[in-house]
Amino acid sequence: MPLSEHEQRQLDQIERALYAEDPKFAHAVRSTNPQAHYRRRIVKAGLGFVLGVFALMAGLVVNVMPITIVISLAGFLLMVFCCVWALSSWKRMTGAGNEPETPRTRSGRSARSGFMDRIEERWRRRAEGE
Repeated sequence: MPLSEHEQRQLDQIERALYAEDPKFAHAVRSTNPQAHYRRRIVKAGLGFVLGVFALMAGLVVNVMPITIVISLAGFLLMVFCCVWALSSWKRMTGAGNEPETPRTRSGRSARSGFMDRIEERWRRRAEGE
């Protein structure tokens, strides 16, 4: 939803006041892009995944049985953790999955809104003393 002209002017005024008060902080806040942060997290997760693959392979090369299992398991868990971390960062970066799913009725309206409308109507009638 776009801002009205008045709200946009107020926002510009607040921004100018922030720059006047603390220009270093204002520049740091303005130049920070959340997508760049999530992109860095995805790259770090990718590097961690590759490290997990190497640990898994190293565990297979070592011939001492308890150490083999521990190294291989640690590598596998690192790979799983990095995959989850990368996927959660990807979802936040793209905004996927933020829309809540509500069941729809035949008319296309949300079934939840009809229920809430009925509850609100009952509450209103009760408050009026009917």
